[in-house]
Amino acid sequence: MNPRWIAAIAIATLAGAALAQTVYETRDKNGPVFTDRPSAGASAVQLQAPNVIAMPPAPQAVPASGPALPAYRELVIDAPEAQGSIHSNTGAFDVRARLSPALRGSDRIQVSLDGNVLKARFRGPNLRVTEADWNAAANGDDALHTIQLTVVDAKGEPLIASAPVGFYMQRATVAKQRRAR
Repeated sequence: MNPRWIAAIAIATLAGAALAQTVYETRDKNGPVFTDRPSAGASAVQLQAPNVIAMPPAPQAVPASGPALPAYRELVIDAPEAQGSIHSNTGAFDVRARLSPALRGSDRIQVSLDGNVLKARFRGPNLRVTEADWNAAANGDDALHTIQLTVVDAKGEPLIASAPVGFYMQRATVAKQRRAR
């Protein structure tokens, strides 16, 4: 039992006993003498109520609600393919991944493009990186880009991450031709 509770119970018990009994005061050569027994020349003393502070109840351990969910075992990006090319003039493209077991409750998928985390979090392993996402996160156009997926819980704590996948973005361009004069 908690020592604080023991002290509180002892004080409450003594305070209750003191209130239930009359205390008498007499004097001798050393000063006042207090007792619970009346004697000749003793006068009853009026005691004030004790100052008792009620302690809050101790927190109870909360039992786990149901069995623990199994940990994620696999998160693999299937598309874009490693060292593959994506053809998109806007920078938007689809991502396909395998996740085992399936995404649970409030868990979400976070996307990192060229090491920059996208603001949006996704509810499934098949998702779309938008033109706005590309413009906010990609490092240039003519380079090897990387994408990585991470499953995060409601607090943003990572639960599992895929291996980064490198890919190339191919955009159509209109080459200016020199006119012969």
